[in-house]
Amino acid sequence: MLVRTIRRLAEKAKEEAAAPTEPRRSASDRRHRESERDLQARRYVSGIGVLAFFVALLAGGAAGIALSSPAALVLGALAGIFLLFSLKVANQWERAVVLRFGRFTGLKGPGLFFLLPVVDQITQLVDQRVRVTDVSAESALTRDTVPVNVDAIVFWTVWDAQKSVLEVADYLDAVALSAQTALRETIGRHMLAEMITEREQLGKQLQTILDEKTNPWGITVQSVEIRDVKIPPDLEDAMSRQAQAERERQARIILGTAETEISARFVEAGDAYKDHPLALHLRAMNMLYEAIKEKGSMVIVPSSAVETMGLGGLTGMTALAKAGGPSAG
Repeated sequence: MLVRTIRRLAEKAKEEAAAPTEPRRSASDRRHRESERDLQARRYVSGIGVLAFFVALLAGGAAGIALSSPAALVLGALAGIFLLFSLKVANQWERAVVLRFGRFTGLKGPGLFFLLPVVDQITQLVDQRVRVTDVSAESALTRDTVPVNVDAIVFWTVWDAQKSVLEVADYLDAVALSAQTALRETIGRHMLAEMITEREQLGKQLQTILDEKTNPWGITVQSVEIRDVKIPPDLEDAMSRQAQAERERQARIILGTAETEISARFVEAGDAYKDHPLALHLRAMNMLYEAIKEKGSMVIVPSSAVETMGLGGLTGMTALAKAGGPSAG
């Protein structure tokens, strides 16, 4: 039954994989995109540039009023526009990739720096902090052809902003898609049991594969963590029944082994009592005593057993002693 269930789910997974699907972005990828848009907006105008623009404009207006000359206002406005697009600021964790007439001139930042408008251009502000990208492999087949959904988290950082911008068109997509592809390849190399029990080892293998691919781009994958391994409900139910049957089989084997050991002990005890009937009688008397020593208990013993243990004379003597006790008094 389990094999049939696995085959049916595997065929379904192949059909879903063959069907055209639209790429879906993860939540972390959407957050990265929004952060990237906000980051790139500061390539053109910075807060210090806006401040310098208004200061120059006010200074030019004040000079024009004082000198009664509109030329001072015009000069102040031109100076403000120049400063607006010349003064740039990069945060401590950011690097600005600067091109001059289309050629790379260097990295700027962190802090305040100056550019020549039109001549110099910031192509991208790169965030060099550790980033987190969540990836998933839906309906990927394991080595034993079991369809699973695996969720993982990739921790990575840009250590060389120049390479990440000049050698990769979109390093965000490159990292996310590479991680998803590597995850699927790793799933196909492992059995389902290995993926469930050896998540840490699986994460280390993924980290090694991704780091080898992204290191030439100036990106380092620090670690990969497997969050969850999901299997289809039908397969989960079949595996649960199989595990239950396996446990029941092991329980019966354990009971049978215990019965075998008990019978072996009884055989050893019988061999010990075989040539010592007195010891057997003493053991029987001890068992009878253990049975009747509890208060209010009653044990019915067959006469044959009493004769075998030699208890008939002992019982009569006890009765005579109890009967002669009062008369003697």
